[in-house]
Amino acid sequence: MFPKIFKNIYFLTGVLFVLWMAFFDGNNILNQFKLNQKVVELEEQKKYYEEGIVTLDKDMEELSTSAKKLEKFVREKYLFKKKGEDIYLIEEKNEE
Repeated sequence: MFPKIFKNIYFLTGVLFVLWMAFFDGNNILNQFKLNQKVVELEEQKKYYEEGIVTLDKDMEELSTSAKKLEKFVREKYLFKKKGEDIYLIEEKNEE
C-alpha cells in the first residue's frame, strides 16, 4: 500500500526532525524570518544614525573654527541676545 521508503524508520525520523525544526523549534522558519526583518531594520537605523553623526561632526568643526557661526547658532537655537536688543518670535499658524 505505501511505498517502501515510507516504511523506513530512518526516513520517518528524518521527516519528523525536519518538520520539528521547521515549525515547532524555537528557531523555526517564522522566527528566523522575523529576526531577519529586525536585522534589516536595525541596519537602516544604524545607517541613519551614522549619517547624523557625520553631520554633527561637520557642524561641530564649523562651530569650533568660526566665531560668527557659533554666535549665529547660539542666538538662533538658545535665543541669546546682546544688551539692548529685543527678540521677537514669529510662529506660523497651521490651518487644517
